[in-house]
Amino acid sequence: MGATRTPRDKWIEEGLRALIAGGPDAVRIEALAQALGVSKGGFYGYFRNRGALLTEMLDTWEYEVAESVIQQVERDGGDARARLTRLFDVADAVEGPARGAAADIAIRDWARRDPEVAERLRRVDNRRMDYLRSLFSSFCSDEDEVEVRCLLTVSVRIGHHFNAADNGKRSRADVMELIRRRLLE
Repeated sequence: MGATRTPRDKWIEEGLRALIAGGPDAVRIEALAQALGVSKGGFYGYFRNRGALLTEMLDTWEYEVAESVIQQVERDGGDARARLTRLFDVADAVEGPARGAAADIAIRDWARRDPEVAERLRRVDNRRMDYLRSLFSSFCSDEDEVEVRCLLTVSVRIGHHFNAADNGKRSRADVMELIRRRLLE
């Protein structure tokens, strides 16, 4: 009986962890194999080269933060406010290295130096904004208001991880809840 191969998704997850920890230069086959506790030979059973892994990491991230999230939100139905509430909950629930804010931040940083990654990021952000527009426009008739709510939602999702300021007498969680309620009004 032969040795069990390390699954493809484990290589991708470990690649995303390396990206989060040290940027795209940290995604090295030998380092990933060491982190997985395997030889690097198994890598080539799945990927032609490092570039192929990087592409699949981006494919995984794109699917997980856009299509998978939308499918998860839509699965239980409900009106737009209920789906937005579910979207906020799903976005806050970290499920693996592709979904967390750390991956988003790492990919945004990578996109500053790589035009292909920047194009991928633009596609993901546009998908997110289009989905938010579809939800907010269900109960906001003013197009300007819809656009403001969409931009605020995305900006808060990304930006609050960079904000180190205190929130007065409130906790960060309390302020985030206030924002959520105001966006749903």
